[in-house]
Amino acid sequence: MVTETKKFKHNDTETLRSRVIVERDRVTSTASTDFPHNYPGVDLAWDFEKFKENFKIKINRLSKNEMEFDMVGIDASIANAFRRILIAEVPTMAISNVFVMNNTSVVVDEVLAHRLGLVPILADPTKFDFKAKDETSTDVNTIVFKLSVKCRHDPNAAAGETDPLKKYINSSVYSGDLVWQPKGDQLEKFKDCPIKPVYDDIVIAKLRPGQEIDVEVHCEKGLGQDHAKWSPVATATYRLLPEILVNGEIVGEDAVKFQSCFPEGVVDIVVENGVKKAVVVNPRKDTVSREVLRHAEFENKVKLTRVRDHFIFTIESVGSIEPQDLLVQAVQVLMDKCALVKRALQATLQTE
Repeated sequence: MVTETKKFKHNDTETLRSRVIVERDRVTSTASTDFPHNYPGVDLAWDFEKFKENFKIKINRLSKNEMEFDMVGIDASIANAFRRILIAEVPTMAISNVFVMNNTSVVVDEVLAHRLGLVPILADPTKFDFKAKDETSTDVNTIVFKLSVKCRHDPNAAAGETDPLKKYINSSVYSGDLVWQPKGDQLEKFKDCPIKPVYDDIVIAKLRPGQEIDVEVHCEKGLGQDHAKWSPVATATYRLLPEILVNGEIVGEDAVKFQSCFPEGVVDIVVENGVKKAVVVNPRKDTVSREVLRHAEFENKVKLTRVRDHFIFTIESVGSIEPQDLLVQAVQVLMDKCALVKRALQATLQTE
């Protein structure tokens, strides 16, 4: 997005409706309306075809565990609903019960169980059922792992060795030491993607010769709203798209100073007829620090806003579910919620 040089207004209806205004010492026009996408004196009657035309999702960056995408044309209430669903209502599999046979490490049983519970598990939750409190564990609601590690001296270690990793065998217990114990038809069902911890190098405990850990753990399907260990994301955040409006041209040494007021990549310096000129090239990189508003030479020359219905989302998965799949599942959860409300309303109307 390149913001063109143009004159701007401060308090016109369109600006107040569609922008959050960032001033030197305050932020104004922050509140949304009681009815999303409505504004006094403006005809914004709901039009599904117009909504489809304006609503956009654009993926800007996608890696194994992280995704950044733009969601344009919705109200903050809907954007925040997606964020909350991603954190708390997309189910995953996590260690729920730890059965300790032997633990002579310095890590007490309760802390050991807590650490194990926070280890992300790579297993498709859609292939498992939720387990009721008094329900018996079966192959369709439970995953079983064994963890059995004992530390001893390494007979091949050099004399005088001080590094525990070289001096001892199994001086550290890692998440990769968890061994899946398939039950029922799980081995066949998950033959293409065996169940295991997402990461093998998470340190669970440290041992010294003679110490050991021998436990069995059971994983169950759950939601992040019940415990953070079931949350599929490390972070799920959004921010409004920054917008930088320039009134006139900023040239010469002022252009250099103007550029220094923003993070790298937001403003470029171009030379036209031997004169330096500041050009806004990528406002989405701006952190909206308002540094530019502190300088008298830029007074009435620059205006900072945020686009009210343009959300820059960042999803960082813990690794158990790929980020692009998380978004799809979050949409499905929201659709199910809407369907539930619709059925409840219909039932209420039928009883009246």
